Amino acid sequence: MEQPLHIGLDRGVAVVPRFTAPRWRLPRLAVGRWLLAWPVPLAVLALWWLAAQNEWIAPQVLPSPEAVALTLAESARSGELWAHLQVSLLRVLGGFGVGLAGGLLLGVAMGLSPTVKDYLYPTFKAFSQVPVLGWLPLLMLLVGIDEALKIILISKAALVPIALNTYKGIQGVPTRYIEVGRVLRFSRWQMLSRVVFPAALAPIWNGVRYGLTHAWLALVVVELLASSEGLGYMIVFGRQLFQLDVVLAAVVVVGAVGVLLDKLLALVEQRLLGWRKEGL
Repeated sequence: MEQPLHIGLDRGVAVVPRFTAPRWRLPRLAVGRWLLAWPVPLAVLALWWLAAQNEWIAPQVLPSPEAVALTLAESARSGELWAHLQVSLLRVLGGFGVGLAGGLLLGVAMGLSPTVKDYLYPTFKAFSQVPVLGWLPLLMLLVGIDEALKIILISKAALVPIALNTYKGIQGVPTRYIEVGRVLRFSRWQMLSRVVFPAALAPIWNGVRYGLTHAWLALVVVELLASSEGLGYMIVFGRQLFQLDVVLAAVVVVGAVGVLLDKLLALVEQRLLGWRKEGL
């Protein structure tokens, strides 16, 4: 496509043709991308079914997908699955809420105050390097094996990524944004609410998503070791009775719920940060 280009000369204006490359827009392939996600799980399911048909493998060792589906449907029909799922969700939401509040406060404090960062960041880094299971024996001696133990461990798992991403998000706010706020004579609160926090929202929200994922993983680990109810307890109970169909059914539910929680936060992220794509 040609567009005229005007060049000023001494005796007038010359018009020189200028070639502009056409913009090619690729069609949206949302459906195609969705379909691309299915071959791998379907292949895994087919291999699982073929392995379960092998006469050398006992059904008690590797139950078939049909047996796992029947067990899952039966536990859902009887209400046992929903009872364990409700307990697990309440635990993870409670621990995640505590970790979210603590992580945001700690990350904001370290991001805004160099003094707080100098005092707390080295200790925080050392604290974050210890996995959740590393705190389990000590906390079992201090608080026992009741709900307090689970909430503390889950909140620790969520706090670390939230605090770290919040701190790095605030530290990564471009200097030119701060300079614009100073030119506009923003107060400290206006600088934080209109410049710093909106600019750091994307990494902060990434930390929230990572925090929820870590909290869900920590929940399952804690319930595997010290619990009498929940999805992790279903896995342990099935293993003790050598009912691997129950174990695999609980594993399927754990994976499905984890994906759904992450998708839920992704939808919220689209609402909060949709302006970034619109501005591109």
